[in-house]
Amino acid sequence: DVTGRAQLTPVAIAAARRLADRLFNNQPQRRLDYSNIPTVMFSHPPIGTVGLTEDEARKQHGDAVKVYQTRFTAMAHAFTKHQPTTAMKLVCVGAREKVVGLHVIGQGADEMLQGFAVAIKMGATKADFDNTVAIHPTSAEELVTLR
Repeated sequence: DVTGRAQLTPVAIAAARRLADRLFNNQPQRRLDYSNIPTVMFSHPPIGTVGLTEDEARKQHGDAVKVYQTRFTAMAHAFTKHQPTTAMKLVCVGAREKVVGLHVIGQGADEMLQGFAVAIKMGATKADFDNTVAIHPTSAEELVTLR
């Protein structure tokens, strides 16, 4: 990759579209914002991340960082012998608790991350997450019920 940034196919496609807009659609200011790009490792279990890690947030924001985290067994596995654990971490900063990072490992991480990435890109706060009615029963509901 020639940009030295996130080496992901969707990033390359998005960057190319913006370049085409600059070159051919009279949009000279059209650029890709490389912050808060969601990424997923399609492993077993999948791992998804968007934004800053806890360490990165602490380096940038010091003591203004608050972390919410949870570990649980998804309801689909509650009564089975195989009970894989899902772990989630929400990284927030400042008095408004702006969400600057979200990290998930577990079944469904790959699918649930996209919507939360939009919220983070838009500047969502912990209060925005708290004020969202959860979809039950889902693993994603854990992110809007973290306390």
